[in-house]
Amino acid sequence: MLVLLCLLLGAPGARAQAPADTVRRPRTVALDTVAVAPQAVNTEGWLLLDPDIRGELGGAVANLYNFKFDRAERQFRSLRRRYPHHPMPYFLLGLNVWWKMMPSNFTDTKYDRLFLAYMDTTIAQAKRRYDADDKNYEACFFLAAAYGFEARLFGERSSYAKASLYSKRALNYLERSREANGLSPEFLLGQGLFNYYADVITEAHPWLKPVLVFFPKGNRVLGLQQVRTVATEGFYTRTEAKIQLIDMLQSTREKNPLGALQICAGLLAEFPDNAYVQREYAKLCFVTGNIGAGEAVSRQMLEKISLGLPGYEATSGRYAAYYMGYYNQFIYHNLTAAKDYYLRCIVFAEVSGQTQQRYYSYANGNLAKIALQEHDAPAARRYYQAVLDHADKALPLRAEAQQYLKPRKK
Repeated sequence: MLVLLCLLLGAPGARAQAPADTVRRPRTVALDTVAVAPQAVNTEGWLLLDPDIRGELGGAVANLYNFKFDRAERQFRSLRRRYPHHPMPYFLLGLNVWWKMMPSNFTDTKYDRLFLAYMDTTIAQAKRRYDADDKNYEACFFLAAAYGFEARLFGERSSYAKASLYSKRALNYLERSREANGLSPEFLLGQGLFNYYADVITEAHPWLKPVLVFFPKGNRVLGLQQVRTVATEGFYTRTEAKIQLIDMLQSTREKNPLGALQICAGLLAEFPDNAYVQREYAKLCFVTGNIGAGEAVSRQMLEKISLGLPGYEATSGRYAAYYMGYYNQFIYHNLTAAKDYYLRCIVFAEVSGQTQQRYYSYANGNLAKIALQEHDAPAARRYYQAVLDHADKALPLRAEAQQYLKPRKK
């Protein structure tokens, strides 16, 4: 159960800034909803709430999300030189590494050790502060975030015992930090994610309820509202909240892909070289039938792959090439171009070892259909065989391939 929670709570972490020329109205907090009144907490030394640090890091965080990783790393290292015993610089350096892993859907393991080293150091520095003062909610924030990220990675690597252990620790510190959720919207994101996903998980998996009884009860509606609040009012966590909203809104539960598309378009305008956001935008355009924008962004992705820009690699290519193949086959009826793009999709999938993914199967299936149109039976059999070899058993396309390939009576 906790593996499921850690995969959700540890999703891509604390992020971005508001534009420098944006002035927000002060946040109004009803004190009867906050366990600790803001003025009752000693926030001295909390970099998370320091306006000077925010001003300094605004450009660095923007560089991170726009995949200018080297620039962001230099700025975060500068922060570490001045605050070597604070968890924030190590967490941001780890986050910079995390986003290098994101575009591959975590199939690339070469960053694992470096990422875990930064998160372990974050935990060590935050734990030292928490042990000295158990009302240091900033330390709780970093402990919950770092443990959550590590749990997510362990889950991706199928290390489920570690994932469970680290998710328990993340939830423990998340629960402690909720006392200060009126101090800053940064503290609200973890609670919003827990509320939303804990509620969803118990509904989808009733057998988990006996385990979840040891944790606060979730509330999907409240969780969604809290994440929306952070997406509007957060500073470091604003971009993270928006990415979480994209996932939530396009889900089968919320069924609001147009809302997700709108948020994604805003993020892409802000971070045009973020390969993950651009891929999500291409996917949402495809799902919602926004053909013009979908084709344009897919072409851009393929061009950036050819230029070798950071984050633009085989996983993004698999998505973009499939969409271009589909548009050319079913919208423009250009079968020559469609075949070329589908073949590129297949190559991208094979290069990245992602032949079990559905676009790989659909690319083969659509190539089989084109082969049948062109009366090329050997090619059709070859592509349908690839579907049988790799497609999920529940995929309807698999039954289509079986039907075509079954022995025929002479």
